[in-house]
Amino acid sequence: MRAVVQRVSRATVLVDGAEVGRIGPGLLIYLGVGKGDGPVDVEYLAAKIAGLRVFPDERHSMNRSVLDAGGAALVISQFTLHGDARRGRRPSFDGAMEPAAAEALYEEFVARLVELGVEVARGVFGAMMLVESINDGPVTILLDSARLF
Repeated sequence: MRAVVQRVSRATVLVDGAEVGRIGPGLLIYLGVGKGDGPVDVEYLAAKIAGLRVFPDERHSMNRSVLDAGGAALVISQFTLHGDARRGRRPSFDGAMEPAAAEALYEEFVARLVELGVEVARGVFGAMMLVESINDGPVTILLDSARLF
């Protein structure tokens, strides 16, 4: 399971021209579910992201988590995080989990963040979405539950 995590001052997601999710200060999380991912990957990434210290403290050092900062998370499904473009010009998405199983793990991830105390907004799994964000910092972190990076 992979995530691109951005600290944002705000973010919104639209589907078919309608806003389906919005947050103020917090984390925009693009989540990709790969073949072989399961509950252990969900737990690892949710706990890692909920505790990720990327928000400034009173001395402007990144020492606070989204929970400490009172922020929220906007979670967007993104199978293209498992795209492999090492050969040719068209990425292969063979590493992405099939949609029905991936959606179940996406839902588990969102539920786990909520259990950990994070306020969560979301996109629509599998939909074409327009995501707008103001990256704060900018701060962007790449995470992989297999710890490949």
